[in-house]
Amino acid sequence: MPRDLGFDWTSMDWDKLKIFHAAAEAGSFTHAGEQLGLSQSAVSRQVSALEQDLAVVLFHRHARGLILTEQGELLFRTAHEVFTRLEGVRIKLADSRERPTGELKVTTTTGIGVHWLTPKLGEFTDLYPDIKLTLITTDEELDLGMRHADVGIRLRLPTQPDLIQRKLFSVHFHAYAAPDYLKRFGTPHSFEDLDSHRLLILGGSDVPPNLQDTRWLLSGAGRDGKEPRTPHLVITNILGILRACQAGIGIALLPDYIVEEGGELIQLFSQDSNISLDAYFVYPEELKSVSRVQVFRDFLVAKAQRWRF
Repeated sequence: MPRDLGFDWTSMDWDKLKIFHAAAEAGSFTHAGEQLGLSQSAVSRQVSALEQDLAVVLFHRHARGLILTEQGELLFRTAHEVFTRLEGVRIKLADSRERPTGELKVTTTTGIGVHWLTPKLGEFTDLYPDIKLTLITTDEELDLGMRHADVGIRLRLPTQPDLIQRKLFSVHFHAYAAPDYLKRFGTPHSFEDLDSHRLLILGGSDVPPNLQDTRWLLSGAGRDGKEPRTPHLVITNILGILRACQAGIGIALLPDYIVEEGGELIQLFSQDSNISLDAYFVYPEELKSVSRVQVFRDFLVAKAQRWRF
């Protein structure tokens, strides 16, 4: 703001300035009072007090209304510019609340990330173009508390006490094989028949404990306390297991959502495999009021309601 009027602007009474600005725009104290919900005399007193503070006359007062003095014109132009800018900032702040912005790092398992979540992200980015998404697909559980990612979809309840969780859906697993495999090695009709078949297993040091149940083909299906079966092939990635199964290399325990509808893989056994894992959306407590986290959570919950696997 200018210092031409010889006034300390840091001590400006913004209420008085607002009333002066309204009076200058309205052309009378009466009309300004109507706009501000004040009496004519209250508006007049505030303007007079501002004139005393600035030691200048701001209006020529006439029976027909108010006319700005040269000093009043200078103050009005400056005040108008300030109020216009403040209104612009207010609109931007309101808009930022309504339209979330910023970076959001999402982590989830490779299977869910590639097969379920990725195809839906185009819709989310259309809805919220100012949110910059990064999707990290890994079967390792990244530390959300250390901000290795902001939010995650996990196949078990979080063990960290400061994480908020929201259940999304349950992931069910069944045994699958390709027609070429069954043509070559025959179709197992019972769990015990798996003893003579080639089994594809998710394994490796990076497989978290909750995914160890996917080794059910080795030690659960029809073994009844016997020594676990020996895997034909161990792969550390669920997509690798899927591809190997599709290639006819062996039988695999796969989550139903990852098996394409109308694909060639055939589900084995009429018995329920009883293998299922609950999927949760998790995020740190301190992010619960962050708008980009809130809208992403609501988006996932809405999509999870259509889960049918």
